[in-house]
Amino acid sequence: MELILAVVSGCLFAASFYLLMRRNLLRFVIGIIILGNAVNLLIFTMGRLTRAQPPVIPYDAKIPPEPYANPLPQALILTAIVISFGLLAFTLVLIYRNYTVGRTMDADGLDQAEPNESLDVYEDEKRLPA
Repeated sequence: MELILAVVSGCLFAASFYLLMRRNLLRFVIGIIILGNAVNLLIFTMGRLTRAQPPVIPYDAKIPPEPYANPLPQALILTAIVISFGLLAFTLVLIYRNYTVGRTMDADGLDQAEPNESLDVYEDEKRLPA
């Protein structure tokens, strides 16, 4: 089972890197989403897949009996899901704002929003009365 999940995680990584190299900003965001899911699946797979007993330590023991389900990867994945959702929402708002202002989804169109290099910032200060 771990081998199948490792192959699926690798395919998700490959698809996300492919989408991250595209010029379209929406495809870039989809690549970020897939990358987050691939990392979550990788962490989950590294935490050993088992349906054994919960990690509860008996009264007379110092460690939980083998095999037990490791709760740490599950907690990390739950935290990562919440963080990736916040990142997704923020990124979608930025892309929507960029589209409403610049009317483009192309990453190369972002340089139009930057100020012109030949514009002298200090010319405006010279015109202001003292």
